Amino acid sequence: MIVVTGGAGFIGSNLVAVLEHRGASPVSVVDVLGDADKAKNLRRRELDELVDAARLEDFLRRREKEITHLVHMGAITSTTERDAELITKTNVRLPQQLWRWCADHDVPFIYASSAATYGDGSRGFDDIGTPEGLAAFVPMNAYGRSKHDFDRWVATTVGGGDPLPPQWVGLKFFNVYGPNEYHKGDMRSVVTKSYETATRGEAVTLFRSHNDEYADGGQMRDFVYVKDCIEVLLWLIDHPDVNGLFNVGTGKAQTWLDLVGSLYRAVGQDLEVNWVDIPIDIRDRYQYFTEAKMNRLRTAGYDRPFRTVQEGVADFVEQHLATHDRYV
Repeated sequence: MIVVTGGAGFIGSNLVAVLEHRGASPVSVVDVLGDADKAKNLRRRELDELVDAARLEDFLRRREKEITHLVHMGAITSTTERDAELITKTNVRLPQQLWRWCADHDVPFIYASSAATYGDGSRGFDDIGTPEGLAAFVPMNAYGRSKHDFDRWVATTVGGGDPLPPQWVGLKFFNVYGPNEYHKGDMRSVVTKSYETATRGEAVTLFRSHNDEYADGGQMRDFVYVKDCIEVLLWLIDHPDVNGLFNVGTGKAQTWLDLVGSLYRAVGQDLEVNWVDIPIDIRDRYQYFTEAKMNRLRTAGYDRPFRTVQEGVADFVEQHLATHDRYV
């Protein structure tokens, strides 16, 4: 049995769907469903068990002999969350407990980190998993710090000779977009938030640039389609000899105009933009460029291509947003 924590969330539910379609192993999900929109991410799934996060320890005791993999996608992902104790409990202490459980029970452990650990990007985006390499980065919010704290704990644990899971992998996801992110409110991708606007041929709102090196809309991100992220996760499950901390992005930054232009083309409309200033309170922390360094994952053996935003957005619109049922 494969256990996916956060399996009702964005990336987690996409993984659960593909694992179910593979049919190689039963799948159980651990999550807090919350609102109805999040629960819709699982409405097509035939799960072995759906476990409330508060009952996780009991579930692990009951089913310990059946669990073959634990994929930890659960976290508080809001970049505006300010409750430091809640974030630490959820994003640091819980994965530490799961890591130790996997080490004790000889179960592979794959977990979600984040590109938010890199801070403002001024020190690059190299996924160096050593304590010294990780110490160079300064995250800009509590969410990024919590993910960074766990990455650093993992690096220290691996280097300290403590018991390890038979496979351990951390994944620094960059700007992920795609189906099943509909419940995320303001944390949804621009593609999802702007789809209805685009279909009406109305203007999409984008930030002006306040950096002379970048034109308006020329700010760049590593936008990665969720289906490509799932391919990475599946490959890791199938390659238990691969361990480490890895970036998950396309390795090729594209502009915001590339992204929204792809959306408008996909719905057959001409792009119009309503330019607004970056709010003063975030202007000094705004990132103008992110790009995953993908050398380490490629060196580990992953050779599948990643979609460009043009390809990914077209698939997202055609297969999901423009259909009667947007979910995977």
